[in-house]
Amino acid sequence: MSSRKRKRVGSSSGHLPCPDGTLTEVLPSAASGGGFDDPAAADVLLRLELDDPDPLSIDLHLCSAALRRSRYFAALLSDRWQRPGRGPCPSPGGAISHRLTLKVVACPGRPRGPFDAHVAVLRLLHTLDFSGAIGSVSDALEMIPVASELLFDDCIRACVRFLEAVPWTEEEEDGVLNLIPFLRREESQDLVARVLPVMVEKGDGKSVPEEMLHGLIDSATRSHPNVATIKAFVAKLLRDYPSRDSVRRVLDQAFLTSMETVKDYLGKYASPDFRVAGDNDEREAMQRLNLHAAVVNAKHLHWLVERMIELRVADTAVAEWSEQAALAADLQKTFRDDAWKNIAPGLLSLVIKSTFRLANAVVSGTTVAPRQVRMKLVRGWLPVLNVCRDIVSPMPTGQKSVIQELEETFLSIISTLPMSDSQELLQQCLSFSTRNIDDCPHLILAFKTWFRRANRPPYDGVCP
Repeated sequence: MSSRKRKRVGSSSGHLPCPDGTLTEVLPSAASGGGFDDPAAADVLLRLELDDPDPLSIDLHLCSAALRRSRYFAALLSDRWQRPGRGPCPSPGGAISHRLTLKVVACPGRPRGPFDAHVAVLRLLHTLDFSGAIGSVSDALEMIPVASELLFDDCIRACVRFLEAVPWTEEEEDGVLNLIPFLRREESQDLVARVLPVMVEKGDGKSVPEEMLHGLIDSATRSHPNVATIKAFVAKLLRDYPSRDSVRRVLDQAFLTSMETVKDYLGKYASPDFRVAGDNDEREAMQRLNLHAAVVNAKHLHWLVERMIELRVADTAVAEWSEQAALAADLQKTFRDDAWKNIAPGLLSLVIKSTFRLANAVVSGTTVAPRQVRMKLVRGWLPVLNVCRDIVSPMPTGQKSVIQELEETFLSIISTLPMSDSQELLQQCLSFSTRNIDDCPHLILAFKTWFRRANRPPYDGVCP
């Protein structure tokens, strides 16, 4: 049983006999140019045959001069590849000097006909009308494998140039990624640069995505004029980013950088050498600049703390904050001098809020901190809290300030420490008491808890 075959020619239809005795159906074709599928001008009859158990084929009348623009056909049509005794297939209006067959691999997922991409590339060999033929990403994606098979370099370059210049859907991008391995390096470099990170040795150890995240965080906290909107957008990107380890590394670095900047400006403001040196007016101006810069960076720091706690990656922040004895000392010096109230009134609130958020992450278990870190966190920042209590006016009965919230949080952390450590720290919390004893139930509860534990029999290795 002979296979079903179809053939396109200029505008005629019917059946033509071929040397193998089969009949080829002649189907009308669309208008063509450059001698493509024109029996009057053709000297090559090319059969496209589907590589399938029930093969479907079409015949095209083509010009050898145009086909030689393909290195594959140029070699195939050269004298060294011609087989003797191969007769031409009859064709109306002209003599066929070459009869060729090209196998086409069946692609079940291809949205168009099985021969469309081959026909399009063969037409381009005759017309060279690349801008007219490549009108979409799918056109280019379907033509490139055929052009690569036929070694039609001009078509490959035109398709790559089109792909490089237009946006893609995610599905189309997957198609581009699948094509890249089949392109030569010089052909694919523009596409590779768009979809794959470049291998670059970096001294800071950051990957390309982490470098991008770092830049976004920097824009959100520092340089972008529309800060609030950008902060919300970057926060969402961080929440949705698939690698929590990358987010942790980027936020850790940003936190350390901001913290060191705050320490630097506060250190300059609190430095006794700076306070006595230079002209009074010049010194005051520099003091204002230093303190203002400290507040700006404290805002950045607080936003980073919020993001780290939200994403449960605040381990480094808690540990580093517990080690800031110098920063805590400079803050105490700053807050004991009333000048900061006129220059940077928001500094105290930012410091207390950041400390509270980090301490509360420890109490809630969001961040599991070792005992030494918990103890240092309270021991290092309790003096700052006590200074702040003397500055901030007490809240009306029944209302909590962030200072009282931090008091309660520190007392909760103290309750997690060994009794010897909690004994030492609780005595430093006596300033939490107020004239109205009913306003400090958290302090009363903390001491009651300690005394209840202290009054138990000593542990001798046997559970009571």
